[in-house]
Amino acid sequence: MKIFVAGATGVIGRRLVPMLVRSGHEVTGMTRRSERSGQVEAMGALPAVCDVFDAPALEAAVAAASPEVVIHELTDLPAALDPRKYESQMAGNDRLRSEGTANLVAAARAAGAKRIVAQSIAFAYTPSGPAIKTESDPLFDDAPFPWSRAVAALHDLEHAVTQTAGIEGIVLRYGFFYGPGTAYAADGHLCREVAKRRIPLIGGGTGVFSFIQIDDAATATVAAIDGGTPGAIYNIVDDEPAPGSEWIPVYAEAMGAKPPRRVPRWLGRMIGGRTAVMMMTQTRGASNERAKKELGWSPRYPSWRTGFGAPAT
Repeated sequence: MKIFVAGATGVIGRRLVPMLVRSGHEVTGMTRRSERSGQVEAMGALPAVCDVFDAPALEAAVAAASPEVVIHELTDLPAALDPRKYESQMAGNDRLRSEGTANLVAAARAAGAKRIVAQSIAFAYTPSGPAIKTESDPLFDDAPFPWSRAVAALHDLEHAVTQTAGIEGIVLRYGFFYGPGTAYAADGHLCREVAKRRIPLIGGGTGVFSFIQIDDAATATVAAIDGGTPGAIYNIVDDEPAPGSEWIPVYAEAMGAKPPRRVPRWLGRMIGGRTAVMMMTQTRGASNERAKKELGWSPRYPSWRTGFGAPAT
């Protein structure tokens, strides 16, 4: 099968592309930086250098690949996300999800692709009601700005992918990535912050997080290229959603760091801003039951408890 991967050199793309190649697919990997062409070739894929915001060039690149499936793994995330600067740091990513996705879907349709599999997130559900959410639960539409901008961008992405005529769209709402190349890796930003005890438990750490090991996210994506229900949305998370009060101490220990500090909400707001407090106290987890049933997928690492300390491969 011919597959076009947009975001081939990103965190998940670097794990996904080799899996697709090993499975016998003919893969074109898109990157916006010409210096990364060699990286794409080293993974066994044909490079396509293109900016998703350059619609004519993007359409030409996708047409040249003539893919049956287009996989959207594009993000524009800072190497070190500071929740106090969320508005400015995430503006590019929000634009990418709205405008960039529209361009990619249009290019895929013009090229005759039959399916698009796109990355979304499983931690934008409304922070009320059950601690564990399913795909039918609403997103946090009345969130304060700038989180509201991010949720609006998610709606744009998911609607474009699942509601475009002539396209079988599949949306994968990934949990928080951990593993090689992620912020949670031993050489990642969050690991360094935890080592400095800069990730405290705010207000009891009641926010519920759903994680997914990066290779498990990639295997779910492989399953979605010809599985699942067209137009469906799937939470791609592990089996154990957990509050920060549980996972942060385990993560710190796995990384060889001291236990996290505990701070009240008012101090957490001073340290990390409103977004950090919201995430640490209100975030809801997600259920993976639909993905297991319809994609025939299950995570190799069913829990972050064992996954955090697993050796990189």
